[in-house]
Amino acid sequence: MNPMYITFGIYLVAVLLIGLAAYFSTRNFDDYILGGRSLGPFVTAMSAGASDMSGWLLMGLPGAIYAAGLSEAWIAIGLVIGAWLNWLLVAGRLRVHTEYANNALTLPDYFYHRFGAHGHAMKVISAIIILFFFTIYCASGIVAGARLFQSLFEGMSYETAMWLGAGATIAYTFIGGFLAVSWTDTVQATLMIFALILTPIMVYLALGGADEMNAAIQAAAQTTGKEYGSLFAGTTFLGIISTAAWGLGYFGQPHILARFMAAENVKSLTSARRIGMTWMILCLGGAVAVGYFGIAYFGAHPDQVGAMDGNNERIFIALSTILFNPWIAGIILSAILAAVMSTLSCQLLVCSSAITEDFYKGFLRRNAPQGELVWVGRIMVLAVAVIAILIASNPESKVLGLVSYAWAGFGAAFGPVVILSVLWKRMTAHGALAGMITGAVVCVAWAEFANPALKAAGMATMYEIVPGFIACWMVSMIVSLAGKEPPREVVEKFEQADAEYRAAR
Repeated sequence: MNPMYITFGIYLVAVLLIGLAAYFSTRNFDDYILGGRSLGPFVTAMSAGASDMSGWLLMGLPGAIYAAGLSEAWIAIGLVIGAWLNWLLVAGRLRVHTEYANNALTLPDYFYHRFGAHGHAMKVISAIIILFFFTIYCASGIVAGARLFQSLFEGMSYETAMWLGAGATIAYTFIGGFLAVSWTDTVQATLMIFALILTPIMVYLALGGADEMNAAIQAAAQTTGKEYGSLFAGTTFLGIISTAAWGLGYFGQPHILARFMAAENVKSLTSARRIGMTWMILCLGGAVAVGYFGIAYFGAHPDQVGAMDGNNERIFIALSTILFNPWIAGIILSAILAAVMSTLSCQLLVCSSAITEDFYKGFLRRNAPQGELVWVGRIMVLAVAVIAILIASNPESKVLGLVSYAWAGFGAAFGPVVILSVLWKRMTAHGALAGMITGAVVCVAWAEFANPALKAAGMATMYEIVPGFIACWMVSMIVSLAGKEPPREVVEKFEQADAEYRAAR
């Protein structure tokens, strides 16, 4: 049997055993959704990082760098800046404010209680936004997993690979909930950083050193007419802003914000920030290096380009299978599955929690027992997974395209609302709701109508998160300032939470 199959099998069995262990530690719905708010700094950091960096880290980003050069690295630069600001400004404050917001377990529940619980519109609309964009996001993970299984098992159909790739993730999320997701994320984050550091080093050694690598890149540049080594080649100021704007998305990602909410205390988040940012910088640097060094490798070995099957997003898979012993290649390629599983699992869980906590418990069964809520949550994991698989059933789907759409939607709809909710006590329920709706609508409309029109007119397009984020921020502030001040009890609760956060730092 192929050694890669064995190492893959061992990895899959390991994550399922972790899921089983988490099953016996899950006593109620709080445990299933947020792990009882008990995550230490290391697990918080690794889980936040792994749940953020999905299959696009090892497929989409290296593929973009391989195709266009370092000008695509602005994505990584923007993400690092956005993630650092998210840890600094939002993480600790959100941890405290969610406790004061009736111990909110989900983002919709937090919005509902933070702004005075005025009607159910806030909870319903935010939950709908989560379900819409996360189902698309889940589909991107399933596509990445399917591509991986297809590359490993010759002759396997896309449909079979898709179900196989999603199956293990669905299984351990279904069984163990948040604890299973967080514990496996820690293992998966370790595997990802190992793969992303080792692979560029092996490419460098295979080429013989820096001089040989630079010569190969220059030769490739002469062949294609592209300037691979410049951050500014082939792009404009607007293009740089648009690409770096990926960083704005961090403030509105429910699956990342859930890790902040689950931390054991505010102080642990300071250590988690240092660990998480170090991990992130190394992983993103490794992903950029994989794509950039891949230009040199396949420029020097054009006879091996066929290993990518004409798909730039397979650059990491191709380099791993060519350069490593099959046993090591199995471990390296498991990193892609780790990236896919870590993100897909937490996204399924957030969707499940939105349906269970914000719809089922909120409207149908207010006094439902904990055991019932846990099982409803598990059933919703399966339901969302099936819908995501249907979306991912098109084998032509691009991982980075699906991720960018969902990432922009969350960043535009929730980002400004989350930031203002923990920094500005004057924000009102009407301002938050209006901003949320505006951000989501502008984001979708810009992607579906404005960008195609700009492209058809020969003009530069803009990533939809930029106009969506700005629109949400402005509308949230204008509507809040134009209306009545928040109720006194809401302001007092904000002040108490803010005082506790400042005392706990």
